[in-house]
Amino acid sequence: MVPLISLGLPILVAAVIVFVASFVLHMLLPLHRNDLRKLPREDEVLEALRRFSIPPGDYVAPHAGSPAAMKDPAFVEKMKKGPLVMMTIAAGRAPALAGNLAQWFVYSLVVSLFAGYIASRALGPGAAYPEVFRFVGTAAFLGYSLALAQHSIWYRRNWVTTLKSMFDGLVYALLSAGTFGWLWPRS
Repeated sequence: MVPLISLGLPILVAAVIVFVASFVLHMLLPLHRNDLRKLPREDEVLEALRRFSIPPGDYVAPHAGSPAAMKDPAFVEKMKKGPLVMMTIAAGRAPALAGNLAQWFVYSLVVSLFAGYIASRALGPGAAYPEVFRFVGTAAFLGYSLALAQHSIWYRRNWVTTLKSMFDGLVYALLSAGTFGWLWPRS
């Protein structure tokens, strides 16, 4: 076993590398440019939503309210008629990514911390690069990718968008694994 404290440098460096890779994947490459589409008649839809003063939150329509209500013929008819809406309402604000970027970096630190923890329990100092790579890569992939499938399964997010994000997670996992393999304590 390796004391987790001795993995501070690989945890930090892996998070920084993932942060930079995320910038490249999302800002420089065209991979995610079409993940979200413009709403038809956007201005009219937004103005209509503003009139309702809907508080920030996650919403679904039609909404049954209970498992029993899902069998109600009126609810079933609404579901058949469509559209089905799943949306997140957020308060308006000027474009500002600083908070989101800070949260993403902290998230990357947490994934690196857990990936390092798992590897530190299984491997000792001086472990071979491929072994470190395998443990950290698997754990990081779990942290960055697998839970994303739930959004397509339950919330009907486009599978192509989900799979692209899972691919990003694979890239982040491989970079994290390589970083830990490179910086793994030797003694």
